[in-house]
Amino acid sequence: MKGNIIIAGLGLIGGSLALCLKREHPEAVIYGIDTNKEQAQLAKALQVVDHICEDLAKAAPLADLIILAAPVSQTIKLLSFLKSLSLKKDVIITDTGSTKEQIMHHAKKMNMEGSFIGGHPMAGSHKSGVAAAKDILFENAFYLLTPFEDKAKIDSLKNWLRGTRAQFVEVSSEEHDKMTGIISHFPHLIAASLVKQADRHSASLPLISRLAAGGFRDITRIASSSPEMWKDITLHNDQNLINMLETWKSDMDRIIMMLKNNDEDDILDFFQSAKAYRDQLPMKAKGAIPSYYDLYVDVPDYPGVISEVTGFLAEDRISITNIRIIETRADIYGVLVISFQTEEDREKAINCLQKQTDYDVFIP
Repeated sequence: MKGNIIIAGLGLIGGSLALCLKREHPEAVIYGIDTNKEQAQLAKALQVVDHICEDLAKAAPLADLIILAAPVSQTIKLLSFLKSLSLKKDVIITDTGSTKEQIMHHAKKMNMEGSFIGGHPMAGSHKSGVAAAKDILFENAFYLLTPFEDKAKIDSLKNWLRGTRAQFVEVSSEEHDKMTGIISHFPHLIAASLVKQADRHSASLPLISRLAAGGFRDITRIASSSPEMWKDITLHNDQNLINMLETWKSDMDRIIMMLKNNDEDDILDFFQSAKAYRDQLPMKAKGAIPSYYDLYVDVPDYPGVISEVTGFLAEDRISITNIRIIETRADIYGVLVISFQTEEDREKAINCLQKQTDYDVFIP
């Protein structure tokens, strides 16, 4: 498809969408704009976008597709600004915000039902910024759309975005915010509270930070996400989160009573019912929280063992995104944690290391 595309916000999501659009629609011209001028320059240097948009007011009237890959509060401001311009009659405007109700309400208030389609690509990475952008980020991920009623516009947007190879699902903005609140926003709050709990006791129990380097660090890794971004998300999904936190408080009160009453049956049922639901969740499908393709390798503690392992992977041209040691002491095996960009890379690494070494290799 030919046309002019503007992407406002050149972070991981905006940059990755630009790469998908360039791959699928090479004749389209992509303009990028970002409040961070260095990010915009980097996007141009990396050929993520074709041009830097210096003046949105001048460029927007020429656009066929405008993607607002910005925080929710900024997206609302951008919608108001775009409404003041003389845009093409058939222009499509979409966003990538993690909450939808306030954005959709604002778009309706601005009488933008004929041009705006809410969007939320549910994919991410442990890295951020346009330098981390990749055209495979959204493959097989859910891409939620919260449209108004214009089916032709919806189909046109899906056509523009088909290079993402995502699974498009249409939901209402209310459904969107409840669902993402449950399986993304609420878990981020809980992860942050768990980390703060550990921090609260770290002065009196100094070993906590060392013991937390393993499983605790893994289950709370989402707490390392951008505080500014999560402040924005939390404030824009406040009522859903308040409701969930009230229910959570009730659950915790019930557990307190179980413990006080030494109620073995109820405690067992609590863990069994949680395990039963979690075990039936899809293992390989992408969800709201980005997957981390980690591989654990039990290695002996001797000089050069890490370079040996990474050397085998390099020989097979397998890229890694992160590497760390959970534990390594003299004469005791330690766990080397290697992170990969895709499940396919992790499977290749398993085959490689099983072929080259006798180390225990396992997926956590």
